[in-house]
This record gives sequence, C-alpha cells and structure tokens, in this order.
Amino acid sequence: MHELGLTQNLIEIAEAHARREGASAITSLTLKIGSLSGVFPDAIEFAFDVCSKGTLAQGAALNILHIPALGRCQQCATETPMESLADGCSRCGSFALEILQGQEMALTEMEID
Repeated sequence: MHELGLTQNLIEIAEAHARREGASAITSLTLKIGSLSGVFPDAIEFAFDVCSKGTLAQGAALNILHIPALGRCQQCATETPMESLADGCSRCGSFALEILQGQEMALTEMEID
C-alpha cells in the first residue's frame, strides 16, 4: 500500500511548513486526488489517522477533493471525460488523448493554530 508512504510524506511536509510558521497544531489539510492518480482516497484517510498520531496533524480534519479525469483529443480537440487511461475520444473514438486533469495528488490547503 503506497498510500502509507504518501501519507507519511504528506504529514512531514505539512509539519515542516507549520513549524516554519510557528504553529502548534495543524487543524485541517485539503488534498486534491485525481481519479487516474492511482491513489485510493479511502486508504489515504485510513493512513492519515495512523500516521498523524503524535504529530502536529493529530486530530486534524482531512478534506479530500476528488478530481475527475479529463482528456483532450489530439485528433479533433474535443475535451472528454475519462474513466481510465484506455478511454477513447467521445466524439471521434481516437485513443490519442492528452490528459488535462485527473492524475494529480496535491496538498492544496492547510489550516494551522
């Protein structure tokens, strides 16, 4: 489960930023996780509860924004929703899609005390 390692790194990064700001606690973290990122939000939530114990993030709210995948066809320029990397264009059927969003995992917001 690579989500455990990702969550540990997330908490380390958040703690470093919080300490630089003189914070005594992290009250909330907001993540964006794309549907094609290969990251399971439920596993991140579980790992966060375990990994945050004894850190500035213990007891913090974890908000996860689910980002749907979107691609642009390189043949007809149509933007099309994607469920997997093997999806084709909804207009012309081409498989030459440029992924515009959906592969990200990013810490976008943090609240501290």
